[in-house]
Amino acid sequence: MRNRLPEQSSEAFLKVSRDKVPELTAPQKVALIRKGNELFNGGKIEEAKRIFLTVGYTDGLIRLGDHYYKTNQPLEAFRMYWLAPDSRKKEMMAEKMASIIRKWLREGTTERPETDSGRQHP
Repeated sequence: MRNRLPEQSSEAFLKVSRDKVPELTAPQKVALIRKGNELFNGGKIEEAKRIFLTVGYTDGLIRLGDHYYKTNQPLEAFRMYWLAPDSRKKEMMAEKMASIIRKWLREGTTERPETDSGRQHP
């Protein structure tokens, strides 16, 4: 009996870095970008995302980041800006995340953590 790989979702092999993919010809890349734009404009965000990531289409990745930001998905937005790379938007989001963490840390110093029994630590 052969060893078989478990079933994978369609996203299992989604490109998640700026590493090079097999070279595409210019006409192939243009056709894929057009298809990605068509999918994005038609609301098929995840399908467009797969294409934009595959071809490394900076403008498409930034538009995806904007979409995720507007739909309250800041980590995915940050990831798209990082992969684009869009330094301005990436830095803006990093500063917002840092200010949230600073706020949490300030709030944490005024509150005393509780133990499992409900009592506060000394």
